[in-house]
Amino acid sequence: MPKALVPGAPQAGLVPLRLPMLADVLEVEQRAYAHPWSRTNFADVLRSGYHAQVLMGGDTIVGYYVGMQGVQEAHLLNITVDPRYQRQGWARLMMQAFALWAGSWQAQTLWLEVRVGNARAIALYRSEGFEVVGQRKAYYAAGRGQREDALVMRRGLG
Repeated sequence: MPKALVPGAPQAGLVPLRLPMLADVLEVEQRAYAHPWSRTNFADVLRSGYHAQVLMGGDTIVGYYVGMQGVQEAHLLNITVDPRYQRQGWARLMMQAFALWAGSWQAQTLWLEVRVGNARAIALYRSEGFEVVGQRKAYYAAGRGQREDALVMRRGLG
């Protein structure tokens, strides 16, 4: 179970991402990544009706994830924990919530992409039952005109 954010703080819980939260979510995104999603990316998520959940600890955004429903499958598009709260089990909690959401509408498979250099995320995904099934060349921006490959990972449900 994840650690408490602050002794005596309210328990964390997931709430749907809403437009008024975007500025705060963008601050977390920019702290967490060298190549963060833009406001437009998040606004498109909301406009498209994707499954976007924010993990709140009281009034504090701990993290969030975005999932997309497909035909008997779900695709994890973004999962982020504020760097101030990383290594406390929050990403695992959100991964499990994502899987429960997908299972609730009988998804059979979960999919995601991860930077080949993101060893911590890859280890988490493997520990949650994901396996590498492919690689996308030059999938992610890496700065200075460079690109980084992505591993494609899959997990069956049920």
